[in-house]
Amino acid sequence: MTTEIPHDPRIVMTLDAGRTALKFSAIRGTKLLAGPSSRPTQPEDSGRCLRNIVDGFEQLKQQLPEPPAAISFAFPGPADYPAGIIAGLENFPAFRDPVPLGPILEDRFGIPVFINNDGDLFVYGEAIAGFLPYVNGLLERAGSPKRYRNLFGITLGTGLGGGIVRNGELFLGDNSAGAEAWLLRNKLDPLVHAEEGASIRAVRRAYAFACGIPEDDAPEPRAIAEIALGRAPGNREAASEAFRRLAEVAGDALAQALTLIDGLAVIGGGISGAHPVFLDHLVRAMNATYEGYATPMRRLAPVAFNLEDPVGRDSFLRGQARSLELPGGRRIDYDPMRRTAVGLTRLGTSEAVAVGAYAFALRELDARKEV
Repeated sequence: MTTEIPHDPRIVMTLDAGRTALKFSAIRGTKLLAGPSSRPTQPEDSGRCLRNIVDGFEQLKQQLPEPPAAISFAFPGPADYPAGIIAGLENFPAFRDPVPLGPILEDRFGIPVFINNDGDLFVYGEAIAGFLPYVNGLLERAGSPKRYRNLFGITLGTGLGGGIVRNGELFLGDNSAGAEAWLLRNKLDPLVHAEEGASIRAVRRAYAFACGIPEDDAPEPRAIAEIALGRAPGNREAASEAFRRLAEVAGDALAQALTLIDGLAVIGGGISGAHPVFLDHLVRAMNATYEGYATPMRRLAPVAFNLEDPVGRDSFLRGQARSLELPGGRRIDYDPMRRTAVGLTRLGTSEAVAVGAYAFALRELDARKEV
């Protein structure tokens, strides 16, 4: 199905629902047809938030050349996504109590509505039209027989999101709780989860602690990255240490996930823009060793490479390819190097979420036809 998605004529209205902004788009064939447009989320008030969602879709629908086939969008945090019920979002007060958002929108617009976690849809979009085909294209052009079908991804921002795509299919789990990366153990503080070490508040907290200032006085990660790069005034050592700690936690979380999934890893979210100050450290954390043995043991079975680094990218693409001769003279290609690559979103986080939402809606619509 994934090869047909870029040419599919159906239109899907999408929404990336964040805690501060609602970003609306319309997609056809993985391409942006209308939008993006934004409205405030107003997460403290369920009535206003719902009204902003409905009005955003109404305005978007008026821009379309034909009626949309579905609505498909992302929400932050756990919920009963198959039923379209949002509930229990502690950081989203409007949805602490159950809100049947999917059915409400279906009644209003008369078309199917699909809701998923934003981290899941981000990775699905990158698997369909972003990072995964990009890497496989690089391998093909390099003459490598190696190809990848599995992708794990994280988003680094207000929280730590995650998603898994296996053989072109989005993995959701039996309780809509697959790939809850934020709940992985925090390597630097095992009593709390990884989100406390790999998020906006984690970077600000680490910088503030190193500087001896209140956390509320710490700048945003973008500014801390500029300090770490020496392009803005501030405590450069503290800024570098804040991002090193993020890299240590995020890299270990990726290693935990890839140990089970065995695929590529993609990173998105607002903090990903600061990759020059943390990505090398992150990959180094993935390639770390367990030291409690006479001979150190690798943390991760495959070797991890930084795809944003030219040297690392070349090593990843080259591998250890060689030719083996069979009895009778026939030769076959063989590459014994088990390896993975870590890189940045190729679509941009919001666009990847929209493409993922689009692809998921088409999959569900087609599945309903087959029943």
